[in-house]
Amino acid sequence: MYTKIKDHCEALIAHFDTISAERKNVLLKISNYIRTKMEAGLSVNLVYICTHNSRRSHFGQVWAEVAAAYYEFNNVNTFSGGTEATAFYPNAIDALIKTGFEVTQKSEGPNPHYLLQRGEDQFTLCFSKVYDDEINPTSNFAAIMTCSDAEQNCPFIPGVELRISTTYDDPKVFDDTNQQDEKYVERSNQIALECLFVFSQINNSFRRGEHNS
Repeated sequence: MYTKIKDHCEALIAHFDTISAERKNVLLKISNYIRTKMEAGLSVNLVYICTHNSRRSHFGQVWAEVAAAYYEFNNVNTFSGGTEATAFYPNAIDALIKTGFEVTQKSEGPNPHYLLQRGEDQFTLCFSKVYDDEINPTSNFAAIMTCSDAEQNCPFIPGVELRISTTYDDPKVFDDTNQQDEKYVERSNQIALECLFVFSQINNSFRRGEHNS
């Protein structure tokens, strides 16, 4: 993992106490799901879902993968999708570049594919897609809803084992304002913080040997 991204994770971890108790209770349900899969020796599949798969759901996909790597968990696969496909929004990409990711555009057109590199031979493929796109799992996964519109407009997701809502404010409302860059980074950091918290709880329980009880 690139030093800048690792250092960013370590800085965020110092602020777990800023997450409310109510929010932690929600996030712990994701931790418990992941831990149960790991205890059974199974791969973990997390799908982050928002309406357009353009901002928050990509932040979720990318930061969950980073958090798993930071805490040295293998067999964790992260994905994203929407109720409709648009494009990975440039302001969201810029926020991740500011954090230390190297981004390469791999295709042209209205919905380009991007490789986000977080370290040597460590990549995440990002592009906008519907949640049931062929690249995403069709069973044995958790659906993490990152916006209220997706939560309301996805009444049924086939194959899901856990569906949980962790909605975030949309940085889109700050597009073309003098707060645009600040708010995109703020939202990216919030999602990164919560992904790190989720995996930190799994790490702590394994270190204490609770998985053997």
